Amino acid sequence: MRHDDIWRALDALAAEHGLSASGLARKAGLDPTAFNPSKRIGADGRARWPSTESVAKVLNAVGRGIDDFASLVSGMPALSRGGSGRGGAGRRIPLIGLAQAGGDGYFDDGGYPVGGSWDEISLPEIGDPNAYALEISGESMEPVFRDGDVVVVSPGAPVRRGDRVVVRTGKGEVMAKELRRLSAKRIELASLNPAHPSYSFELPEITWMHRIVWASQ
Repeated sequence: MRHDDIWRALDALAAEHGLSASGLARKAGLDPTAFNPSKRIGADGRARWPSTESVAKVLNAVGRGIDDFASLVSGMPALSRGGSGRGGAGRRIPLIGLAQAGGDGYFDDGGYPVGGSWDEISLPEIGDPNAYALEISGESMEPVFRDGDVVVVSPGAPVRRGDRVVVRTGKGEVMAKELRRLSAKRIELASLNPAHPSYSFELPEITWMHRIVWASQ
């Protein structure tokens, strides 16, 4: 757990809710300057960390849990192509770039990885035998996921409101979003980068939706 990771996680929470660092602090009932970049390093040059109380107030204010915050802070342990993560030898799962994922030949009709064009990545064991990994490209998912981050996706994981998901539309578009609402007729997806639009689809327009269960950052 690093100083920069903690602050990145707080910045990501703020961005997900359309807030600045000051706006997030204000929403949590804290001094509006508490999370300002200038407050993250002390006058003596030493790193300043947010208190546990501050983090708890933020999570309560935005309706998120400690598990969500932990995943933003730590990401996945040292994923490596053709090697093993810090957590052990693990197993190899398919890996492609998110920009490639909309192409033919990578997924079957149920959204499971198929074909021989995938790269592979090693990571500690994940329960879903159909899990796969996508490498993020571009800035459309910043600050939550940055260019070069790898997200691990589980087709078998249950999906609920607030989860980050990978969705494929009937037009072949593949996108990573946050699930805001799922009804019997429609699905609403929020962009992780507030500068990009959110989406609303009729359910028949969605081919499949899988939950992002972890990320390397």
